[in-house]
Order: sequence, then structure tokens, then C-alpha cells
Amino acid sequence: MHIIAIGWMWVALMMSITQPTIVSGVSTFIFYGLLPCSLLIYLLTTPARRRAQARRAAAEQASRQSADVISPPEVGQANASASPEAAQHPVKAQSASR
Repeated sequence: MHIIAIGWMWVALMMSITQPTIVSGVSTFIFYGLLPCSLLIYLLTTPARRRAQARRAAAEQASRQSADVISPPEVGQANASASPEAAQHPVKAQSASR
């Protein structure tokens, strides 16, 4: 695919060089070479971009699922309260239960 784009840009460059004025040469290169070539590359790489996006989404979902796995409690945490606040501040949790 890239060889086609390079060839097209070469032809457009050669056509723009043969133009009588600089303005017509630059406009020929832009409108006959650069814009069509960039559109071609954008359209032809769309499936690859979608596959890459799907791979990123699957990897992100897999990392979320692996982070959601509940690890077994430690030996010293067997009697701890189920609330996360009690695990962070055991003194506050004991005073609140009285």
C-alpha cells in the first residue's frame, strides 16, 4: 500500500514541477497528490485502526477483570469488619460500634 502512495506522490510532484507558475504547481501538488493520497491511506488503514482499538479495549477489560479478583483475607484480618473504613481506621470503627 505504501509503494502505491509513494508512486502517486512522485507522479504528482513531477506534474507540479512542470506547471508554469509556483502557485499552480503547489495547488496541483496539494489537490492532485497530497489530498487524494492522504484520503486513500486513511480509508485503507481504517480496518487496522479498528482492530487495534478492539485489542486495546480487550486488554483494558482483561486488566479490569484481573483487578476485580478478590484475594483471600490475611491471617490477621480474619476478625476485621467487612467495611473498608474499619480496615483503614480500626480505632474509629470500635468507637462507632459502642
